[in-house]
Amino acid sequence: MGSDDLFKKRRKEREQRRHEYKTPRANSYLIVTEGERTEPLYFKGIEKQIKDKIGGRVDVIAAPMIEIHGEGSYTEKLIELTERIVKKAGVIYQNIWVVFDKDDFEDFDRAIADGIEKGYKIAWSNQSFEYWLYLHFYYSDSALHREDWNEKLDEIFRRYHFGNGKYQKNYADIYNMVDSFDGVNTAIKNAKRRMAGFRNSFDKPSEYDPGTTVYELVQELKRYLEKP
Repeated sequence: MGSDDLFKKRRKEREQRRHEYKTPRANSYLIVTEGERTEPLYFKGIEKQIKDKIGGRVDVIAAPMIEIHGEGSYTEKLIELTERIVKKAGVIYQNIWVVFDKDDFEDFDRAIADGIEKGYKIAWSNQSFEYWLYLHFYYSDSALHREDWNEKLDEIFRRYHFGNGKYQKNYADIYNMVDSFDGVNTAIKNAKRRMAGFRNSFDKPSEYDPGTTVYELVQELKRYLEKP
């Protein structure tokens, strides 16, 4: 056996041992997002609220472990990056979520299908995550370009004096901002209303514009905030 073959064999054995030592972690979430700013900051806002509510209570067995990765990548590539993170992790996550937008990428539907096939849950938005943020304030089923959703958020941030009066992707407290006036529950309700007509077996996410399944992930996480 050549030295290259021996090296590959030993590396494979190490990877196998590493996998064998992994332990399943109940109430664990791995959230991998396309964006490096808005999406991870939004979910870190939920994570902070959960920690503030139950993180320090020893009597709460079901306190979740939440890991958030803002990868700055897109669709199919993001699925590959998620797979790498999962393989390198020291635990087996109970819930793996991948969050990405359609934007102008043609592999949107394929990436969703590939992620689901690997056992991941997909929180997709068509066209962008900003549509999900808009639903915190108003319902809309208008097919608009992502720049139009940004402009609509500009109007909202100006009206309510959020941040510097303009929507930006780097607000650390973006979750609290859009949760004003019970915004998160409003967004869940609005998203459910919009997605009620989506047929999983027939409709393509790339053609369902606007649309978002981010509410499914947020709904799961909010359960921890509703515990007594």
